[in-house]
Amino acid sequence: MERISKTVLHLIILNTIFLALNALNEQHLFLRGLDLTDLLALHYFKEPHFGWWQYVSYMFMHGGFTHLLFNMYALWAFGTPLENIWGRNKFLFFYFSCGIGAALLHTGVNYYYVQQGLEALQNANVPKEIVLEAFSEGKYNPLWEKIITKSTFDNMAASFFAPTVGASGAIYGILVAFGMFFPDAKLMLFFVPYPIAARYFIPILVGIDLVSGFTGFSLFGGNIAHFAHVGGALIGFLIMLYWKKHSFDKNRWDRY
Repeated sequence: MERISKTVLHLIILNTIFLALNALNEQHLFLRGLDLTDLLALHYFKEPHFGWWQYVSYMFMHGGFTHLLFNMYALWAFGTPLENIWGRNKFLFFYFSCGIGAALLHTGVNYYYVQQGLEALQNANVPKEIVLEAFSEGKYNPLWEKIITKSTFDNMAASFFAPTVGASGAIYGILVAFGMFFPDAKLMLFFVPYPIAARYFIPILVGIDLVSGFTGFSLFGGNIAHFAHVGGALIGFLIMLYWKKHSFDKNRWDRY
């Protein structure tokens, strides 16, 4: 494994600092009266805590040490060779483009679920304006859970209220780029102790997230923004295709 590159190291340090500051904030030892999750995590665009900067800042917030550890290990392992190939500026452009793209797709999916719930309630004679006003105040009528299906209501409420954190969307873009540069590199899923070539491993991983996003069943645990992962992978793939087509260094792309 290559020695960690400078930009990747700086990103890891920044993410670690943000985790530490958030932990201190939750213990009321830092910036009392200001909730960093409310400020920096990505919220639904009609939720009162939403801010446009959250499409970037959410990438530096994590749900705990384990969440951070997995993401930063992947950033080190797969981001370092990419930075060594591209250089700092191109790497940062790719990283943040994938992270922002992941957030936009995640927002789009959340919008679909919120609208689905609002339409179901409206069909039951509950005006959507009343629902949105209540949600904006952090409230809801318990009767709403009974007049539409539980899954529809749960998806609507989770999409509106649950903030999104983590660099996983950007990491999935990094994984796609790594797989396109090094398709024969051997990788392993933790529950499949057998090395798989990156050209197969990464599509399988993205496919698992796609299935989990549609079905709600996750091999990796709950509270995961699966469509954000898919969005990061998609943007990474599209950028790589564009760069491949317009690259002046054709020999660099001959391997795939």
